[in-house]
Amino acid sequence: MAQIKVTQIKSKIGGKQNQRDSLRSLGLKRIGDSVVKEDRPEIRGMVNTVRHLVTVEEVD
Repeated sequence: MAQIKVTQIKSKIGGKQNQRDSLRSLGLKRIGDSVVKEDRPEIRGMVNTVRHLVTVEEVD
């Protein structure tokens, strides 16, 4: 299955609670953190919630 790399580029300070929860669920704690996750609808939904705070790229 395909994988995606999610990197936090902006702060969660001032964000809504659901955005902070999504970042924590993705495993992102601070700016510059990156995680590699399976490309599943649940993960895509969390990424979509915080799309203004992260960058996403495909991993082979």
